Amino acid sequence: MKKLYFLFCLLITLSVQAQTGKKTGSLADVAFMEGRWLGTFNGGPIEAAWIAPVGDNLSGFMRMMKDNKVTMYEMLIFEQTSEGPIVLVKHFKPGLIGQEEKDKSDRYRFIEASSNRALFEKEDGSIRIIYEKRGANQLVIQRGQPKDGNWAFSDLFVFKRVN
Repeated sequence: MKKLYFLFCLLITLSVQAQTGKKTGSLADVAFMEGRWLGTFNGGPIEAAWIAPVGDNLSGFMRMMKDNKVTMYEMLIFEQTSEGPIVLVKHFKPGLIGQEEKDKSDRYRFIEASSNRALFEKEDGSIRIIYEKRGANQLVIQRGQPKDGNWAFSDLFVFKRVN
């Protein structure tokens, strides 16, 4: 039943896109992220897990560690809106101490997507993030910032699939 609901939502989104000519994107554009992933960051392991889209969201979590101690947790929620998916991000220090104000989160709006790749931009326009699956067992998150009138991207996190 959930899969049928998801397909129904996807068909409605595609129908609206066809009528308006504007690509708004959907959670199907980020479904490739599903799974458990492991990489390294700042001299320690970083682990990420995303669950498949259900209804209007895809949920994810990252845990960053160094010297066998957590340095940061990150919650990522992709929510479907009428203008495409948005990414809501909250960061937590050890002890689950929030870094953003309790009713605030970093928000990124959908820009575009292609096969196994989706681009989002922070609400203030200062940062762009690319989520990209490079082959069956590699997921990369790139961070981009404006430079000389263009966007300059570099790999922020490189993950391998964990079975």
